[in-house]
Amino acid sequence: MLSFIRSDLAQFTAYKPHPSSDTANSVPTQFDRLDTNESPYDLPSELKEKLAWTYQQVIETNRYPDGGHETLKDVIAQYVNESAALSSSFTAGNISVGNGSDEIIRSLLIATCLGGEGSILVANPTFSMYGILAQTLGIPVVTVGRNETNFEIDLKAAQSAIEETQNPPIRVVFVVHPNSPTANSLTAAELTWLRSLPEHILVVIDEAYFEFSQTTLVDELAQHPNWIILRTFSKAFRLASLRVGYCVAHTEAIAILEKVRLPYNLPSFSIAAALVGLQNRTLLLESIPQTLSERAKLIEILSQQPELQISPSAANFIYLRLQANSFSSQDAVLKTFHQKLRTLGTLVRHISGGLRITVGTTEENARTINRVQAALANLKS
Repeated sequence: MLSFIRSDLAQFTAYKPHPSSDTANSVPTQFDRLDTNESPYDLPSELKEKLAWTYQQVIETNRYPDGGHETLKDVIAQYVNESAALSSSFTAGNISVGNGSDEIIRSLLIATCLGGEGSILVANPTFSMYGILAQTLGIPVVTVGRNETNFEIDLKAAQSAIEETQNPPIRVVFVVHPNSPTANSLTAAELTWLRSLPEHILVVIDEAYFEFSQTTLVDELAQHPNWIILRTFSKAFRLASLRVGYCVAHTEAIAILEKVRLPYNLPSFSIAAALVGLQNRTLLLESIPQTLSERAKLIEILSQQPELQISPSAANFIYLRLQANSFSSQDAVLKTFHQKLRTLGTLVRHISGGLRITVGTTEENARTINRVQAALANLKS
Protein backbone atom coordinates (compact mmCIF):
# COMPACT_ATOMS: atom_id res chain seq x y z
CA MET A 1 0.00 0.00 0.00
CA LEU A 2 1.37 3.42 -0.94
CA SER A 3 2.09 5.39 2.23
CA PHE A 4 0.01 8.41 1.19
CA ILE A 5 -3.16 6.35 0.55
CA ARG A 6 -5.91 5.91 3.17
CA SER A 7 -5.29 2.70 5.06
CA ASP A 8 -8.90 1.48 4.84
CA LEU A 9 -8.76 1.33 1.04
CA ALA A 10 -6.57 -1.76 1.30
CA GLN A 11 -9.68 -3.69 2.36
CA PHE A 12 -11.72 -2.75 -0.72
CA THR A 13 -12.08 -4.54 -4.02
CA ALA A 14 -12.64 -2.44 -7.12
CA TYR A 15 -16.07 -2.78 -8.74
CA LYS A 16 -15.90 -5.29 -11.57
CA PRO A 17 -17.63 -3.77 -14.62
CA HIS A 18 -18.01 -7.13 -16.35
CA PRO A 19 -18.93 -9.52 -13.51
CA SER A 20 -18.90 -12.63 -15.69
CA SER A 21 -15.63 -11.86 -17.44
CA ASP A 22 -12.28 -13.20 -16.29
CA THR A 23 -10.46 -10.07 -17.49
CA ALA A 24 -11.00 -6.33 -17.65
CA ASN A 25 -11.67 -6.58 -21.36
CA SER A 26 -15.12 -6.11 -22.86
CA VAL A 27 -17.27 -9.24 -22.97
CA PRO A 28 -17.01 -10.99 -26.36
CA THR A 29 -20.16 -10.61 -28.44
CA GLN A 30 -20.53 -14.35 -29.00
CA PHE A 31 -21.95 -14.60 -25.48
CA ASP A 32 -25.58 -13.91 -24.65
CA ARG A 33 -24.87 -11.06 -22.23
CA LEU A 34 -27.64 -11.41 -19.65
CA ASP A 35 -25.63 -10.39 -16.59
CA THR A 36 -25.96 -6.60 -16.35
CA ASN A 37 -29.69 -5.83 -16.80
CA GLU A 38 -29.18 -3.84 -19.99
CA SER A 39 -31.80 -3.70 -22.70
CA PRO A 40 -31.12 -6.40 -25.31
CA TYR A 41 -32.18 -3.92 -27.99
CA ASP A 42 -29.88 -1.30 -29.48
CA LEU A 43 -31.19 2.12 -30.50
CA PRO A 44 -33.17 2.02 -33.75
CA SER A 45 -31.01 2.96 -36.74
CA GLU A 46 -33.03 6.12 -37.46
CA LEU A 47 -32.23 7.46 -33.98
CA LYS A 48 -28.55 6.59 -34.36
CA GLU A 49 -28.56 8.48 -37.66
CA LYS A 50 -30.20 11.46 -35.96
CA LEU A 51 -27.53 11.43 -33.25
CA ALA A 52 -24.78 11.12 -35.83
CA TRP A 53 -26.17 14.19 -37.59
CA THR A 54 -26.31 16.04 -34.25
CA TYR A 55 -22.68 15.18 -33.57
CA GLN A 56 -21.59 16.37 -37.01
CA GLN A 57 -23.74 19.47 -37.34
CA VAL A 58 -24.58 20.74 -33.86
CA ILE A 59 -22.06 19.64 -31.25
CA GLU A 60 -18.89 21.73 -31.05
CA THR A 61 -16.27 19.41 -29.56
CA ASN A 62 -14.02 22.35 -28.65
CA ARG A 63 -16.73 23.75 -26.35
CA TYR A 64 -17.75 22.54 -22.92
CA PRO A 65 -21.17 20.87 -22.73
CA ASP A 66 -24.27 22.52 -21.31
CA GLY A 67 -23.38 22.55 -17.62
CA GLY A 68 -26.85 23.50 -16.42
CA HIS A 69 -28.81 20.82 -18.32
CA GLU A 70 -31.86 23.08 -18.36
CA THR A 71 -33.33 21.82 -21.64
CA LEU A 72 -32.80 18.19 -20.66
CA LYS A 73 -34.23 18.75 -17.17
CA ASP A 74 -37.34 20.39 -18.67
CA VAL A 75 -38.01 17.35 -20.85
CA ILE A 76 -37.27 14.92 -18.00
CA ALA A 77 -39.75 16.80 -15.79
CA GLN A 78 -42.41 16.46 -18.49
CA TYR A 79 -41.75 12.71 -18.67
CA VAL A 80 -41.86 12.32 -14.87
CA ASN A 81 -45.23 14.07 -14.74
CA GLU A 82 -46.50 11.93 -17.60
CA SER A 83 -45.22 8.71 -16.03
CA ALA A 84 -47.12 9.37 -12.81
CA ALA A 85 -50.22 10.81 -14.52
CA LEU A 86 -49.59 14.19 -12.92
CA SER A 87 -50.51 17.48 -14.57
CA SER A 88 -47.49 19.68 -13.96
CA SER A 89 -46.24 18.89 -10.48
CA PHE A 90 -42.54 18.77 -11.40
CA THR A 91 -40.35 21.28 -13.21
CA ALA A 92 -36.65 21.49 -14.05
CA GLY A 93 -36.11 22.71 -10.49
CA ASN A 94 -37.05 19.26 -9.21
CA ILE A 95 -34.50 17.44 -11.40
CA SER A 96 -30.75 16.83 -11.15
CA VAL A 97 -28.83 14.91 -13.81
CA GLY A 98 -25.77 12.74 -13.31
CA ASN A 99 -23.18 10.66 -15.13
CA GLY A 100 -25.24 7.60 -14.42
CA SER A 101 -27.17 7.24 -11.17
CA ASP A 102 -23.85 6.35 -9.54
CA GLU A 103 -22.72 9.97 -9.66
CA ILE A 104 -25.95 11.14 -8.05
CA ILE A 105 -25.60 8.52 -5.30
CA ARG A 106 -22.07 9.75 -4.64
CA SER A 107 -23.25 13.37 -4.55
CA LEU A 108 -25.99 12.45 -2.08
CA LEU A 109 -23.44 10.76 0.18
CA ILE A 110 -21.15 13.80 0.02
CA ALA A 111 -24.06 16.10 0.86
CA THR A 112 -25.29 14.05 3.82
CA CYS A 113 -22.72 11.82 5.49
CA LEU A 114 -19.21 13.04 4.73
CA GLY A 115 -16.92 14.15 7.53
CA GLY A 116 -18.24 11.65 10.06
CA GLU A 117 -21.72 13.19 10.08
CA GLY A 118 -23.65 10.10 9.11
CA SER A 119 -23.83 6.46 8.05
CA ILE A 120 -26.12 4.69 5.59
CA LEU A 121 -28.54 1.78 5.90
CA VAL A 122 -28.97 -0.88 3.21
CA ALA A 123 -30.84 -4.20 3.21
CA ASN A 124 -28.81 -6.92 1.52
CA PRO A 125 -28.97 -8.30 -1.03
CA THR A 126 -29.39 -5.08 -2.99
CA PHE A 127 -27.55 -2.88 -5.49
CA SER A 128 -23.93 -3.02 -4.36
CA MET A 129 -22.90 0.51 -5.36
CA TYR A 130 -24.60 2.15 -2.37
CA GLY A 131 -22.20 0.39 -0.02
CA ILE A 132 -19.19 0.60 -2.34
CA LEU A 133 -19.52 4.34 -2.89
CA ALA A 134 -20.08 4.97 0.83
CA GLN A 135 -16.98 2.98 1.77
CA THR A 136 -14.79 4.80 -0.75
CA LEU A 137 -15.81 8.02 1.00
CA GLY A 138 -15.11 6.61 4.46
CA ILE A 139 -18.81 6.49 5.33
CA PRO A 140 -19.98 3.59 7.57
CA VAL A 141 -22.48 1.15 6.06
CA VAL A 142 -25.07 -0.50 8.34
CA THR A 143 -26.63 -3.61 6.82
CA VAL A 144 -29.75 -5.59 7.66
CA GLY A 145 -31.16 -8.70 6.03
CA ARG A 146 -34.28 -9.62 4.08
CA ASN A 147 -37.02 -12.20 4.39
CA GLU A 148 -35.82 -15.38 2.68
CA THR A 149 -39.19 -15.96 1.02
CA ASN A 150 -40.38 -12.60 -0.36
CA PHE A 151 -37.18 -10.55 0.18
CA GLU A 152 -38.96 -7.92 2.26
CA ILE A 153 -36.57 -5.85 4.36
CA ASP A 154 -36.20 -7.02 7.96
CA LEU A 155 -38.08 -3.97 9.18
CA LYS A 156 -37.63 -4.74 12.87
CA ALA A 157 -33.85 -4.92 12.42
CA ALA A 158 -33.89 -1.79 10.24
CA GLN A 159 -35.81 0.23 12.83
CA SER A 160 -33.54 -1.02 15.61
CA ALA A 161 -30.48 -0.04 13.57
CA ILE A 162 -31.80 3.50 13.15
CA GLU A 163 -32.56 3.82 16.86
CA GLU A 164 -29.30 2.27 18.06
CA THR A 165 -26.73 3.57 15.56
CA GLN A 166 -25.40 6.76 17.07
CA ASN A 167 -21.77 7.31 16.14
CA PRO A 168 -22.40 8.43 13.49
CA PRO A 169 -26.19 8.17 13.17
CA ILE A 170 -27.91 6.79 10.09
CA ARG A 171 -28.54 9.69 7.74
CA VAL A 172 -29.56 7.86 4.54
CA VAL A 173 -31.69 4.78 3.82
CA PHE A 174 -31.32 3.27 0.33
CA VAL A 175 -34.02 1.07 -1.22
CA VAL A 176 -34.60 -0.15 -4.78
CA HIS A 177 -38.14 -0.35 -6.17
CA PRO A 178 -38.08 -3.06 -7.53
CA ASN A 179 -34.99 -4.43 -5.83
CA SER A 180 -31.93 -5.80 -7.58
CA PRO A 181 -31.02 -8.66 -7.66
CA THR A 182 -34.26 -10.08 -6.23
CA ALA A 183 -36.73 -8.24 -8.55
CA ASN A 184 -39.38 -7.60 -5.85
CA SER A 185 -41.24 -4.33 -5.47
CA LEU A 186 -41.58 -2.62 -2.10
CA THR A 187 -44.33 -4.16 0.02
CA ALA A 188 -47.08 -2.28 1.81
CA ALA A 189 -45.26 -2.80 5.11
CA GLU A 190 -42.00 -1.45 3.69
CA LEU A 191 -43.79 1.61 2.30
CA THR A 192 -45.49 2.27 5.63
CA TRP A 193 -42.10 2.13 7.35
CA LEU A 194 -40.45 4.46 4.81
CA ARG A 195 -43.29 6.97 5.23
CA SER A 196 -42.78 6.88 9.00
CA LEU A 197 -39.10 7.80 8.93
CA PRO A 198 -38.32 11.26 10.36
CA GLU A 199 -37.33 14.10 8.07
CA HIS A 200 -33.72 14.15 9.31
CA ILE A 201 -33.22 10.81 7.51
CA LEU A 202 -32.92 10.91 3.72
CA VAL A 203 -34.83 8.13 1.94
CA VAL A 204 -33.40 7.31 -1.50
CA ILE A 205 -35.80 5.27 -3.64
CA ASP A 206 -34.08 3.87 -6.72
CA GLU A 207 -36.57 3.38 -9.56
CA ALA A 208 -34.04 2.20 -12.14
CA TYR A 209 -36.56 -0.39 -13.37
CA PHE A 210 -39.65 1.82 -13.27
CA GLU A 211 -40.49 1.37 -16.95
CA PHE A 212 -40.82 -2.38 -16.37
CA SER A 213 -42.66 -2.25 -13.03
CA GLN A 214 -44.83 0.78 -13.90
CA THR A 215 -44.91 1.47 -10.17
CA THR A 216 -43.58 4.81 -8.99
CA LEU A 217 -43.58 6.86 -5.81
CA VAL A 218 -42.95 10.27 -7.37
CA ASP A 219 -46.54 11.27 -6.63
CA GLU A 220 -45.69 11.07 -2.91
CA LEU A 221 -42.68 13.40 -3.04
CA ALA A 222 -44.77 16.46 -2.17
CA GLN A 223 -45.60 14.87 1.21
CA HIS A 224 -42.03 13.74 1.88
CA PRO A 225 -39.33 16.41 1.53
CA ASN A 226 -36.77 13.84 2.76
CA TRP A 227 -37.38 11.52 -0.21
CA ILE A 228 -35.33 11.45 -3.42
CA ILE A 229 -36.18 9.21 -6.35
CA LEU A 230 -33.49 7.96 -8.73
CA ARG A 231 -34.05 6.88 -12.33
CA THR A 232 -31.86 6.04 -15.30
CA PHE A 233 -31.66 6.00 -19.09
CA SER A 234 -29.49 2.86 -19.00
CA LYS A 235 -32.29 0.27 -18.96
CA ALA A 236 -35.55 0.78 -20.85
CA PHE A 237 -34.20 3.77 -22.81
CA ARG A 238 -31.31 1.65 -24.17
CA LEU A 239 -28.60 4.24 -23.40
CA ALA A 240 -26.34 2.29 -21.02
CA SER A 241 -23.20 3.30 -22.92
CA LEU A 242 -24.06 7.01 -22.62
CA ARG A 243 -24.30 7.04 -18.77
CA VAL A 244 -27.22 9.32 -17.96
CA GLY A 245 -29.13 9.13 -14.68
CA TYR A 246 -31.42 11.59 -12.95
CA CYS A 247 -33.20 12.18 -9.69
CA VAL A 248 -36.46 13.82 -8.70
CA ALA A 249 -36.78 15.68 -5.41
CA HIS A 250 -37.86 18.88 -3.67
CA THR A 251 -36.19 21.98 -5.07
CA GLU A 252 -34.23 22.54 -1.84
CA ALA A 253 -32.61 19.10 -2.11
CA ILE A 254 -31.87 19.62 -5.80
CA ALA A 255 -30.19 22.95 -5.02
CA ILE A 256 -27.84 21.16 -2.62
CA LEU A 257 -27.03 18.47 -5.18
CA GLU A 258 -26.21 21.14 -7.73
CA LYS A 259 -23.66 22.53 -5.27
CA VAL A 260 -21.73 19.27 -4.97
CA ARG A 261 -21.98 17.75 -8.46
CA LEU A 262 -19.04 18.10 -10.80
CA PRO A 263 -19.26 20.86 -13.43
CA TYR A 264 -19.91 19.72 -17.01
CA ASN A 265 -20.59 16.24 -15.69
CA LEU A 266 -22.45 15.09 -18.80
CA PRO A 267 -20.80 15.11 -22.24
CA SER A 268 -22.70 16.93 -24.99
CA PHE A 269 -23.35 13.68 -26.84
CA SER A 270 -24.89 12.07 -23.75
CA ILE A 271 -27.18 15.08 -23.30
CA ALA A 272 -28.19 14.87 -26.96
CA ALA A 273 -28.86 11.13 -26.68
CA ALA A 274 -31.04 11.53 -23.58
CA LEU A 275 -33.05 14.24 -25.34
CA VAL A 276 -33.52 12.08 -28.42
CA GLY A 277 -34.53 9.15 -26.21
CA LEU A 278 -37.18 11.18 -24.42
CA GLN A 279 -38.46 12.78 -27.60
CA ASN A 280 -38.87 9.29 -29.08
CA ARG A 281 -39.96 7.52 -25.91
CA THR A 282 -43.07 6.01 -27.50
CA LEU A 283 -40.85 4.23 -30.04
CA LEU A 284 -38.23 3.11 -27.50
CA LEU A 285 -40.69 1.93 -24.88
CA GLU A 286 -42.58 -0.20 -27.42
CA SER A 287 -40.19 -3.00 -26.46
CA ILE A 288 -41.48 -3.14 -22.86
CA PRO A 289 -44.48 -5.44 -23.50
CA GLN A 290 -42.20 -7.84 -25.35
CA THR A 291 -39.79 -7.91 -22.42
CA LEU A 292 -42.61 -8.52 -19.95
CA SER A 293 -44.00 -11.32 -22.12
CA GLU A 294 -40.56 -12.94 -22.38
CA ARG A 295 -40.08 -12.56 -18.62
CA ALA A 296 -43.33 -14.41 -17.97
CA LYS A 297 -42.26 -17.16 -20.36
CA LEU A 298 -38.90 -17.56 -18.64
CA ILE A 299 -40.51 -17.78 -15.21
CA GLU A 300 -43.18 -20.23 -16.38
CA ILE A 301 -40.78 -22.63 -18.09
CA LEU A 302 -37.94 -22.49 -15.57
CA SER A 303 -40.39 -22.92 -12.67
CA GLN A 304 -41.13 -26.37 -14.07
CA GLN A 305 -37.59 -27.43 -13.13
CA PRO A 306 -37.97 -29.03 -9.67
CA GLU A 307 -34.41 -28.04 -8.71
CA LEU A 308 -35.09 -24.31 -9.17
CA GLN A 309 -36.90 -21.72 -7.10
CA ILE A 310 -37.95 -18.72 -9.23
CA SER A 311 -39.05 -15.49 -7.57
CA PRO A 312 -41.78 -13.21 -8.98
CA SER A 313 -40.30 -10.29 -10.89
CA ALA A 314 -41.32 -6.66 -11.43
CA ALA A 315 -38.16 -5.82 -13.41
CA ASN A 316 -36.37 -6.80 -16.63
CA PHE A 317 -34.62 -9.72 -14.96
CA ILE A 318 -35.42 -12.81 -12.93
CA TYR A 319 -33.79 -14.20 -9.82
CA LEU A 320 -33.49 -17.92 -9.29
CA ARG A 321 -32.12 -20.05 -6.48
CA LEU A 322 -31.58 -23.76 -6.06
CA GLN A 323 -34.20 -25.57 -4.03
CA ALA A 324 -32.87 -26.20 -0.54
CA ASN A 325 -33.18 -29.98 -0.77
CA SER A 326 -31.90 -30.37 -4.35
CA PHE A 327 -28.16 -30.41 -3.73
CA SER A 328 -26.02 -30.95 -0.65
CA SER A 329 -23.53 -28.12 -1.20
CA GLN A 330 -25.59 -25.18 -2.41
CA ASP A 331 -22.80 -22.60 -2.81
CA ALA A 332 -20.44 -24.94 -4.65
CA VAL A 333 -23.19 -26.26 -6.93
CA LEU A 334 -24.42 -22.74 -7.72
CA LYS A 335 -20.89 -21.69 -8.66
CA THR A 336 -20.58 -24.72 -10.95
CA PHE A 337 -24.03 -24.01 -12.41
CA HIS A 338 -23.02 -20.41 -13.14
CA GLN A 339 -19.77 -21.47 -14.78
CA LYS A 340 -21.51 -24.12 -16.89
CA LEU A 341 -23.91 -21.52 -18.27
CA ARG A 342 -20.93 -19.37 -19.21
CA THR A 343 -19.27 -22.32 -20.93
CA LEU A 344 -22.47 -22.90 -22.90
CA GLY A 345 -22.54 -19.24 -23.95
CA THR A 346 -24.88 -17.41 -21.54
CA LEU A 347 -23.56 -14.87 -19.05
CA VAL A 348 -25.66 -14.37 -15.91
CA ARG A 349 -24.88 -12.79 -12.54
CA HIS A 350 -23.98 -15.04 -9.61
CA ILE A 351 -24.97 -12.98 -6.61
CA SER A 352 -26.27 -13.42 -3.05
CA GLY A 353 -26.93 -17.13 -3.21
CA GLY A 354 -28.72 -17.06 -6.55
CA LEU A 355 -28.47 -16.24 -10.24
CA ARG A 356 -29.82 -13.03 -11.71
CA ILE A 357 -30.74 -13.44 -15.37
CA THR A 358 -31.56 -10.44 -17.54
CA VAL A 359 -34.51 -10.92 -19.89
CA GLY A 360 -33.05 -10.91 -23.39
CA THR A 361 -34.44 -11.24 -26.87
CA THR A 362 -36.75 -14.12 -27.77
CA GLU A 363 -33.79 -15.97 -29.27
CA GLU A 364 -31.52 -15.33 -26.28
CA ASN A 365 -34.20 -16.47 -23.86
CA ALA A 366 -34.82 -19.68 -25.80
CA ARG A 367 -31.10 -20.43 -25.64
CA THR A 368 -31.06 -19.56 -21.94
CA ILE A 369 -33.83 -22.04 -21.19
CA ASN A 370 -32.05 -24.79 -23.11
CA ARG A 371 -28.73 -24.03 -21.42
CA VAL A 372 -30.22 -23.91 -17.93
CA GLN A 373 -31.78 -27.32 -18.54
CA ALA A 374 -28.49 -28.67 -19.91
CA ALA A 375 -26.51 -27.24 -16.96
CA LEU A 376 -28.94 -28.78 -14.47
CA ALA A 377 -28.68 -32.14 -16.21
CA ASN A 378 -24.89 -31.84 -15.96
CA LEU A 379 -25.10 -31.11 -12.24
CA LYS A 380 -27.22 -34.20 -11.62
CA SER A 381 -25.06 -36.54 -13.70
